[in-house]
Amino acid sequence: MLKKLLLAGAACMLTAGLAVAEPVRLKMASTYPSSLTQLGTLGKLLETNITEASGGDVQVKFFEPGALVPALEVFDAVKNGSVDAAWSTPGYWQGKEPALALFAAVPFGPSAGEFLAWLLYGGGEDQVQEIYAKHNIHSIICAVIAPEASGWFREEITSLDQLKGKKMRFFGLGAKVMQKIGVDTQLLAGADIYPALERGTIDATEFSMPAIDLNLGFYQVAKHYYFPGWHQQSTMFELMINKDKWDAMSDAQQSLVTMACRANIALGLAEGEAIQGKALAELQENGVQIHRWPQEILDQLESTWNEVAAEQAAADASFKASWDSLQEFRKEYKVWADLGYLK
Repeated sequence: MLKKLLLAGAACMLTAGLAVAEPVRLKMASTYPSSLTQLGTLGKLLETNITEASGGDVQVKFFEPGALVPALEVFDAVKNGSVDAAWSTPGYWQGKEPALALFAAVPFGPSAGEFLAWLLYGGGEDQVQEIYAKHNIHSIICAVIAPEASGWFREEITSLDQLKGKKMRFFGLGAKVMQKIGVDTQLLAGADIYPALERGTIDATEFSMPAIDLNLGFYQVAKHYYFPGWHQQSTMFELMINKDKWDAMSDAQQSLVTMACRANIALGLAEGEAIQGKALAELQENGVQIHRWPQEILDQLESTWNEVAAEQAAADASFKASWDSLQEFRKEYKVWADLGYLK
């Protein structure tokens, strides 16, 4: 009788254990197509690595833009639970929460190492979680890419006055700088940019780094390519998960997803740095003229950005808190940067 009771108890415990270990399935909508260098491929890599590293305990399924919801509607879909998760960047959601743009890319802002230092060890990630929690979303910084280019133009640009009145695709806080100097900016998803540029719906565009821009074929329409990407010296990407779904996961499952994102950061940064030289050479072979903005134009853009940052901080308390945090961290970091790094 005792043996039967012990076996029955063990069976109950095993059943309970199996219930606890029920696999988590995440349908992950994406802002970027899986074929797009880094921006999409890093999302696909996350799908593979989480599913395999967990032994199937957390199963992620990547869905192309539009398969579940349109590319720029994934925020609301994750918020209301119509999709479990999404692969995107916080910079697309500044219309919903202005401060989120600061967690994607900062004009004249930090390089990847400094940016990650603030996010992971300077309180930045805690702040971004507070903002997303208001929308029933848990967001994890899940990739970073190196500096971007700052624009594709049909003609050479020698003065910012030439940009006034132009229609240009532009992203994030940099778009507000461009608006202030008289550019009519539009936020388009990656797949929509080339057709708009080809038809003349927009006059110019920025999107990403050379290897990614090459993939999208902008050089077929515009031949003047400008650097540096003053508006995006580094760009962060995220895995958004519906907060109810996240809170229902076990500690081990949450930890595994977070660690997969940390690995994605390292892999994305290394790959991004490795592939730009070859891409630039190929662009030049296709007749692209590569330009570097003269210092006087960069100074004008930076001055305008400082005005925009002050206006944004005055208008939104969350933006101010995050901006002040970043500025304080950068002030402390500068002492180390000046001493430790070659100029």
